[in-house]
Amino acid sequence: MKFGSKEDFVKKSNGVAQNSKQSKKKEMTGKQRKKSSIKGGDEDLPLAETPADGGEGDGGGEVTLKAKMSLLNGITVIVGSIIGSGIFVSPTGVLANTGSVNTALIVWLASGVFSMVGAYCYAELGCMIRKSGADYAYIMTTFGPFMAFVRLWVECMIVRPCSLAIVALTFAVYVLKPFYPDCDPPDTAARLLAVVCILLLTFINCWDVKWATLVQDYFTYAKLVALFAIIATGLYQLYLGE
Repeated sequence: MKFGSKEDFVKKSNGVAQNSKQSKKKEMTGKQRKKSSIKGGDEDLPLAETPADGGEGDGGGEVTLKAKMSLLNGITVIVGSIIGSGIFVSPTGVLANTGSVNTALIVWLASGVFSMVGAYCYAELGCMIRKSGADYAYIMTTFGPFMAFVRLWVECMIVRPCSLAIVALTFAVYVLKPFYPDCDPPDTAARLLAVVCILLLTFINCWDVKWATLVQDYFTYAKLVALFAIIATGLYQLYLGE
């Protein structure tokens, strides 16, 4: 068995050390390029590195956006989505078609029970299928990708735009109503105000998440205050026998 000289051994060890240093430099430059490609404007986007193996790691995980919504923001989003703005419009039609307060209350009670059953079904689905995506995830797991895509397409192209248009028109009518106390507001003015409202909210949601959550919080608070005020007024009127 032959042994090399001491100088050959030193040269080989130095070469191995240089190769390891070069590989580390390449990894660092790759990470820097990845981060620099996500930069936008003068400031960097809020980034967070999640470890690939689930541990704390050394920053070699996936680069993602930081979460900006708190628990309170999440609650206000859910409450604001569940309590739709149509609740301030539909009671008039229910009372006009039923003809009496007692019948209208029975209709509202039956509708509340029906909605509660649907909420229990969603709670059960959420406990069984623990995936993000709500309806899309549930239909994907149950019926496959095609039906899930159809459901998502209908939601994005039909359901959400129509719901947003109804909410915006309702908001516009209520804002313009004090200016037209003896008649209904003009359709053109209500539609233009609804368009402005939709464009403004779209800009806020696209510009900053904090702005969007702030607007959502205040609108949810205002909706709850108005709803409780209407309920209290109705109970008081029932107490007076009117």
